Amino acid sequence: MTAIAETVALWMHAVLPGWIRLPSLTFEMPHLMYWPGLILFPLIAMYMVKREEQRIGPRERVTAQISYLLWLTAGFVGLHRFYLRTVSMGFVYVALFVLVLYGNKHAGAARNGTSEAHNALKGVEFNIERFAKALEKGRDGAAEKLAMAKQALEPAREHMAQMNLDLDQWSAFSGGFAAVVVILLMIDFFLLPGMRRRCLVLEAHMPPPAEYIVMQRGTLDDARSDIHTPVTRLADGISGWCGHFVAYWSIIAVFVYYYEVIARYVFNSPTNWAHESMFLMFGMQYLLSGAFALREGSHVRVDVLHEQLSIRAQVLTDIVSSFFFFVFTLTLMVTGAIFALDSIQVLEVSFTEWAIQFWPVKMTIALGALVLLLQGIAKLSRDVIYFRRLGA
Repeated sequence: MTAIAETVALWMHAVLPGWIRLPSLTFEMPHLMYWPGLILFPLIAMYMVKREEQRIGPRERVTAQISYLLWLTAGFVGLHRFYLRTVSMGFVYVALFVLVLYGNKHAGAARNGTSEAHNALKGVEFNIERFAKALEKGRDGAAEKLAMAKQALEPAREHMAQMNLDLDQWSAFSGGFAAVVVILLMIDFFLLPGMRRRCLVLEAHMPPPAEYIVMQRGTLDDARSDIHTPVTRLADGISGWCGHFVAYWSIIAVFVYYYEVIARYVFNSPTNWAHESMFLMFGMQYLLSGAFALREGSHVRVDVLHEQLSIRAQVLTDIVSSFFFFVFTLTLMVTGAIFALDSIQVLEVSFTEWAIQFWPVKMTIALGALVLLLQGIAKLSRDVIYFRRLGA
């Protein structure tokens, strides 16, 4: 199998133009794209979901929007073909993509070999220069060492040339099959409407897809969820909005890590920003969703003793223990504000090549604590009102 692939790679290198190679991706997420994206993407997603929830009537099983989305984002593995029930052609895409990955694997090894051969050649050239200077100074043994270094020069050059040839061959191998994929995708772009119509005809006898069901949860797991005051409505609304807002950040991570995987394994161009951008995003998500988790009763609690008490004692325990909650939340909010102000004053950035701003991240500490504090006040007010009702 390897011998056949090497023969194909050699033939492609000889036949294909030099520009048919997989390019290196140099894209780096701009800071002005990252921060607005974290704000605009959830807003747009929330609007689209709300519009879909309000939609009336049957939904199409196969849509043109999803077909072209799959063509654009995962067409190189034929996902649009599988979606439109042309499975055989989908497997052709998969086979071509496997060949691209196979060529990239060997191209990566050849690239490492080229780097090692380059370093070895530079070492031999350095030795020749060093021993030539030693010979001029009349040092003992310099002539023999210079002769040995010169003898090693030609093999080093030949090895360097061979490594470059291997790299070019495997790059042509990957680039050639990638070019076939691109050509097929361009053809499919115009064939998609017809494929979709045929797919709809094939699935006309099948039952329509199920309607979307939006699950709604209460704010608490007991009778306190029925208690509503202006404070609780305000806190529940803010916490709910923040929770839904940052939830859509997870979708951004799908796209970013998708890009990272493709850039790394298809184009041999790993990024220096993907992991850091998502690491910071999830940290901010954790901070801003704390109030939503409190509203939903989703925080981890050790309630072994709590569950053994009467309902009135449980509520009283929640009221008394809220003191520790407010101490923690106020401390978090004050220290977070101090961290944020210090970061803003020096315009703090990360210590990586991407050098993203740190002060918005630290601002979320204080902001998340503020929303959590508001939700905690709402919970305490519910507990107090419920405790009074139990004692009435």
